[in-house]
Amino acid sequence: MSNNAPHMQKGQEVNLHEVDPGLHRVSVGLGWNVPEQEHGFPVDLDTSAFLLNREGRVRHDTDFVFYNNLETEGGMIKHLGDNTTGAGEGDSETIEINLDALPYDVEKIAFSVTIHNAEERQQNFGFVKAAYIRIINQDTRVELARFDLTEDAASENGFIFGELSREGVGWKFRAVGQGSTGGLYKIAREYNVNVAPS
Repeated sequence: MSNNAPHMQKGQEVNLHEVDPGLHRVSVGLGWNVPEQEHGFPVDLDTSAFLLNREGRVRHDTDFVFYNNLETEGGMIKHLGDNTTGAGEGDSETIEINLDALPYDVEKIAFSVTIHNAEERQQNFGFVKAAYIRIINQDTRVELARFDLTEDAASENGFIFGELSREGVGWKFRAVGQGSTGGLYKIAREYNVNVAPS
């Protein structure tokens, strides 16, 4: 595993195909450390991916990959499963993407991390430590980019961690780090996913 991948700052971009011209498939690893319980409830963070068109919206509801919909039609994006504790070394959750198989009307993929049932459990990112997103060449396992979410996020219960977007014939990654207080429901609605309130 390469340790030379750029550690990005919020708002920074990396052209992945300049870094690795042979890139075809990526793994998006997200990680964090959380206490077992907070306010008397277990702490469960969830990773999601949104396939977005030029208007920044999903084309249809199945363009939303999360713990209840682990892959897109055709399997071009696969969520490898929900980690309900964040325990253990390495990535807490992983999403695999076949870049070559993505339809051309998918301009961007946004990655969020949200706290499950955060509002009723009174939980937020204030007690989430060492949160990060990293992009790995799925075939060579070389890390291409990494963004550590270090800012004060005490009142937030959801974050857009990063985005993959088309750059010419290739893809770039942008470190976003944009907080939200409405959890996964609010983020999904902003991307035009038709979801019912939890």
